[in-house]
Amino acid sequence: MFPFLMIVQSLIAISLIGVILMQRSEGGGLGVGGSSSGFMTARGAADFLTRSTAILGALFIILSIVMAAIAGVTRKPPTLDASLANTIQTDQPAQRTPPPQQPGQQPQSNDQQPTVPLAQ
Repeated sequence: MFPFLMIVQSLIAISLIGVILMQRSEGGGLGVGGSSSGFMTARGAADFLTRSTAILGALFIILSIVMAAIAGVTRKPPTLDASLANTIQTDQPAQRTPPPQQPGQQPQSNDQQPTVPLAQ
């Protein structure tokens, strides 16, 4: 439904632009002159363009309000993926392996092991 209304609104906007551009600033409308007994006299054309501008403008505004209401009702609330937010790293730290022993050295117990390996 929404894409259809969007197309209708686009057509109304294009028509509104065309009707506004056809009007003369002096009120002559369509630039039509001629006899008063013709179908579209200068006055009749100006009245027609003025009415059609008002109708198309009203349709455009009403359709804009309807489309905003439809978009507001059908919009899903934003969802946040919180699956990674509260995860605690449960990986155990890697077991430290004692540095290789050189011949003739006594192995050190765990409480005497230096925290920073010594350069050898």
